[in-house]
Amino acid sequence: MSGITVPLLGIAGAMIVGAMSPGPSFVMVARTAVSSSRRDGLAAALGMGAGGVVFAIAALVGLQAAFLAVPALYLAVKLLGGAYLVYLGIRIWRGAREPLSTAQDERAAAGTGGNARRAFLLGMGTQVSNPKTAVVYASIFAAFLPREVPLALALAVPAVIFCIETGWYAVVALALSSAAPRSAYLRYKAWIDRAAGGVMVLLGLKLLSGVRSSS
Repeated sequence: MSGITVPLLGIAGAMIVGAMSPGPSFVMVARTAVSSSRRDGLAAALGMGAGGVVFAIAALVGLQAAFLAVPALYLAVKLLGGAYLVYLGIRIWRGAREPLSTAQDERAAAGTGGNARRAFLLGMGTQVSNPKTAVVYASIFAAFLPREVPLALALAVPAVIFCIETGWYAVVALALSSAAPRSAYLRYKAWIDRAAGGVMVLLGLKLLSGVRSSS
């Protein structure tokens, strides 16, 4: 059992630090929590956890090796990820001056979401659109996993990743969906949405500029 515990704890510690680092995932969950409802924010957090499981499984089967063997694959993933973040940022920016509907406000006050399924898919899409996260996962796994990965460890790693990603973003959603943050968001919605959209666009452009410099 100790042969499983040591690498699992190492991966968990590194992933906790990585999950808490600010980035497009944090921006998306935070905005969903304050602009929609607690339920939608938690659905987005579940989407982040699901995206983390996708990366964990991919890393376990040799994602980093695939990127090294086929550099064009990594460039393609960066291109798609960057374009997706730019698209999200523009959508958020363009909707900055649109007020929240009365029905949406009532749902949020009651603690029910407008579209939890959409929030889940958006969270998962934001998570898997970042190829740097894929490389981080693969690097951490390469550092902590033994050459021969036991089945128990292979099954435990995605479960731990899901708990870490979902748990952290659930904390973010719960904190930012309370009355005070939501009231502040409603007061400064246009500025907050423009800032969030701008951050998304800049992160996407940074990925796209990496594609250009690598080509």
